[in-house]
Amino acid sequence: MSSASFALQTAIFAALNADTGVQSALGNPPRLFDAVPRDTAFPYAVLGDATESNYGTATDSASEHAFAIDVWSRSTGHREPKQIAEAIRAVLDDSALSLAGHVLIDLRHLRTDFLRQSDGQTWRATLRFRAVTEPNT
Repeated sequence: MSSASFALQTAIFAALNADTGVQSALGNPPRLFDAVPRDTAFPYAVLGDATESNYGTATDSASEHAFAIDVWSRSTGHREPKQIAEAIRAVLDDSALSLAGHVLIDLRHLRTDFLRQSDGQTWRATLRFRAVTEPNT
């Protein structure tokens, strides 16, 4: 059986890569990464920090996942990072993704933070999500 966390990540990448709104915001194929290649053009998104916690009961196994997706932009102002963040949120919030070896019980957007970076020209939007998965038995 594959890791629940990796199965979730794989399903997230597939859903975001297939979405026309995300493609419109980040290119086709979207500049969406697990590890950002050197000299990548802006804007792009990258899978950020994540945690996986035991969410099971005495009789059933489950995992709770907290993860972030970071959007990076060099646009003037908030518009571009907010539009990209909205495209990502629209795909993932309350979605019914299919996971290899696991069942997605719930996936929710928790919040998005928009921050100007210290260089004064780069914006980062960090989308935070929570998901619950169970093994596919």
